Formats: sequence, C-alpha cells, structure tokens
Amino acid sequence: MPSNLSTVFTAAAALLIPYGPWADVWAYRGVVAPTPFDACPQVDSLSPRVHSILQARLEGLYSAGDFKSTVHEKLGGAVRVATESYDDMLPVGEDPRWDVFQDFHLFLESSFPMVYSSLRVTKVNTYGLVFHWQGSEPLLKPLLLAAHQDVVPVDPDTAGQWIHPPYSGHYDGTWIWGRGSADDKSDLIAQLIAVDSLIKQGFKPLRTIVLAFGIDEESAGTEGAGRIAVYLEKTYGPNSFAFLLDEGDGYGENVHDGLIFASPAISEKGYFDVKIEVRAAGGHSSIPPRHTTIGVLSQIVVALENTPHEAAFPRSGTAFANAQCAIAHDPKSSLWLKRLARKALTDDASLEELKQFLLKSDPVFDTMLKTTQAVDIIYGGAKVNALPEVATVIVNHRIAEQSSVADVEQHIVQLILPIASRLNMSLHAFGLPPMSNAGHERQIIITDAFGTALEPSPVTPTKPGGPYDLLAGTIKSALETSERYNSTGIIISPSLGLGNTDTRFYWNLTRHIFRYSHYGDRDDYFNGLHTVNEAVRGEAVVEHIRFFTKLILNSDETHLFV
Repeated sequence: MPSNLSTVFTAAAALLIPYGPWADVWAYRGVVAPTPFDACPQVDSLSPRVHSILQARLEGLYSAGDFKSTVHEKLGGAVRVATESYDDMLPVGEDPRWDVFQDFHLFLESSFPMVYSSLRVTKVNTYGLVFHWQGSEPLLKPLLLAAHQDVVPVDPDTAGQWIHPPYSGHYDGTWIWGRGSADDKSDLIAQLIAVDSLIKQGFKPLRTIVLAFGIDEESAGTEGAGRIAVYLEKTYGPNSFAFLLDEGDGYGENVHDGLIFASPAISEKGYFDVKIEVRAAGGHSSIPPRHTTIGVLSQIVVALENTPHEAAFPRSGTAFANAQCAIAHDPKSSLWLKRLARKALTDDASLEELKQFLLKSDPVFDTMLKTTQAVDIIYGGAKVNALPEVATVIVNHRIAEQSSVADVEQHIVQLILPIASRLNMSLHAFGLPPMSNAGHERQIIITDAFGTALEPSPVTPTKPGGPYDLLAGTIKSALETSERYNSTGIIISPSLGLGNTDTRFYWNLTRHIFRYSHYGDRDDYFNGLHTVNEAVRGEAVVEHIRFFTKLILNSDETHLFV
C-alpha cells in the first residue's frame, strides 16, 4: 500500500461503529479511504478483540502436535469414505449410489459428537446437511459457511497411477492423500473442527452461524445445494444472511517478490452447454450427398472455433479490479504499465490499450475477459457404408461476467444461419420459429443440451465498510500470524471464478457471496484437482482451521451486517 494513503474515519467509515455494549470493542480499524487513483484499496489485518484471550488459547491448541495429528486423521477418515457423485445419478431415493453418504454421516457423527449435540442438525433431501448454531443476538444476520460432501469419481483405470490409493486418506508426514482431500472435504472438515474447537472452549456466538454441505456439487448440484437453498430461504427468508463463504481459489505464495496475493472471488461465470444436431435422410454411402451430416457439423465446429467471443474489459468488471491490483502492487510492473493502468481508470483509449496488452501478455486474462467455448463431445454415424442420419456436438460455454445466455444464443445463431442458408437446410434454434428454408427435411437443431443454462452470478459489492472488508482483514490476519508467514506483505485482490460452485443456488440468500479457500498455491499436490494424486498439505489444513476460527470470531464482533 502506498505510504501516502492514510487510514481515515469518514462518514462512510462511521458505518463501522457498532451499536450497543460492543461499541468500545469494535476491532475494525483498517479501512483505507479510496482516492481517485486508488483502484485497489486495501485494509489492515483484522483480529478479534472481545475474544482475544479465546483466540490466544486456540492458537496454542492449534500449534500442538496432538491437535495436528487429530486434524490429519479426521480429514483422512473423511477421504476414506468414497462419496462419489456421477452425472447420471437418479434422484435421492431412486439410486443406490447415494447410500454411501449415510456412511459419511456416521463418520461425521462419531468424529464430532459435541457439534451434533450442541447444534441443530437438519438433513435436507436425506443427505444434504445443515448445521444451525443459534446466536444470542437476533438482530444480527447469520453467517453462512458452505462446502460439499461429494467428490469426483476415480477412474478405475488410473488407480495404479496413484502414489497412495485414492481413498486411503494416508498422511505421509507432509501430505494427506486421496480424492476429496483438497476438493472439498478439507473445507468441510476445517469448518467442523473450528466450530468443535470453539464449542469446547465455551464460545457462544452472538451471530447465528449456519453450515451447509451439499452432496452433488461435482455434478448437477440440484439434489444437494439446490434443495438446501430452498430450505434456507424458507427458514430464514430471502436476503437473510450477512454473507456466504464457499470454496474457491486461495492465495499465491511469494509470487511477486515476496508479496502474497490472496484472491477471493466476488463473482463467477455463467454456464451453458449447447447441443447442435444435424439431421438428414440416410442412405447407402456409395451415393453420398456433397456434405453428410458429419460434414455439415464439421463446418459448424470450424465456424465456431474460428469466431470466438470477443473480450470485454469494462471498468465495472471484476477482471478490471483484479488487473488494477496486480499492476499497482506487483514490483515487477513497469512504470509505463502502472501509468497506463492509472490512465485507464478514466481514459477510454488507455483502457483499450491496457486490454490489448493484458490479452497478449497473460492468457488467463483472455479467459477472464470473454465467454469461452469448448467443443467437448461429438458423435454421429453407426456404420461405414451407411450415411449418418444424425451428427451431434455439445459445446460447453463459460459465460463472461458482462455477457448472458441470450448473448451466447445470438452468437451461435448468427454463425450457423449462413451455413444453413448456403446448404439449403432449415434451422431450429432454442425453441424459436424455424429459420432458413423452414420445413425442409435437412435440419440443424440447436438446444440447451441438459437444461442447465446459468447466467453469470451477481457481483458481490466491495465498497468499504462491508463484508468484503471483513473477509479481507481476516485473510490478512490469518496469514500474518501464521508460523509459515515469511513474506513482505499481503494484497487482497477481488477475482472472478472461472468455474461454478454451489453458490449458484444461493443468490437469493445474500448479496455478499465469496468463493475462497485459505490455501496457498503450493498446498495441493502438483497434479491439482480432479485427477490422480490429489493431496493437500497437512499443515495447510491447520491453517484453514485458524482462518475459519478468526472469521467466526471477527464476524461475531461486528454489527455491520444487521
């Protein structure tokens, strides 16, 4: 943070002052007043004051070897229950593959008896879990922490490639191995251990805390978080939660000359699977038309890949804020680039120049700034001497923050309509009236492949004095007080989620939705997620517990979110 930026208490900052008997213990002191050229305002670290002694006791507990061993074993035990979710699962009650979640519930009940006896536990749609920790102050909106119980299935053909078996939960002194160790049972277990530890220390929250654990985040989400969201809205009402924290990216460790960049996602892209079918009369392949259905489909695929969606870089977008933070605080940014970023705040020509620079220099920004499309599934034809009557492709889209499902539909229709016209084929797109030679037996049909189209999420506000500042201050405090901390500083930068989480079902519950997991980029094994050798660093799980503990205590001491 530039040294000439001072902490001030303006009229806006006055909103930080709580009411009632806690007014003299409000710990939030770090709001930095934004200036016309401060596109990446930062806050100071935030630690609990009312509960400072409690936090100190817990810090001592968390550093003990016995506690760490218990953490490793509990996460390992969770991994050993193979709660796989599949794309083709029938609803709960109609598919025996859901039954494994009962085994997982039994494991949780035996591992966290005080949580189950102290909190109200509700099972939604049999296997979705909601834990209610009632607070004593009814005027405070509850805090919602989310995670998911399910994991991506392990391909049996890859079982031999694992350093340790995929459901061993083995701890080798550094890593906890197995499917779900990083995604997402580490979040789930860390939340439960944090709550369990607070209960054992006699903590009684002012603010109600709710934990919500879905069962099919890795597939449709409709049986888990989809049902939980309905239950929570019915129980608490719309816009009833102070804020929600679910899984997401974490922080980069010392990647910018000693600086740590933490990146809570304040929005995430939309989602759209588009199915394109080409239909025509069959026949013997010895008398082929000029273009078979597969040939027509190939032209469509080429047209799509040759005409990607355009990148957009609005100043109101999350990508713009993320870029401003990276450029302003990265010591490697040139003076020219810093000046260009500053000018881009108000000058349109500079904004376009900055966009083009970022697109050329960093492929991640190309992904952030536009709707992406990936041709993932294609099939057609049954026999080598028979003309294929149907050829099909499914194209996956991750919709840019500033775009929409309708924009994607329009883009696809505009590309395919000329092909249909040139080849004398009728075009049926997204339930609209037929276009181009309607009624012809040769058809191109475009639909939502699975009925799962999702608009880009609402963008969480980041204005000073709100939940974003509380989360940012907590992240800083958790990092700065860690035994692993050896950096020169911490920058909190809002980011855009490129995938989709269970938060897509919770939009009605709060405007303040964050996607962040308190792990460094070296804390999961090098292969990453959803592949062989998934593993998480054991000490990182303990740090995650410290983070959740601070977040709960900090949120309990502020009345910002009434």
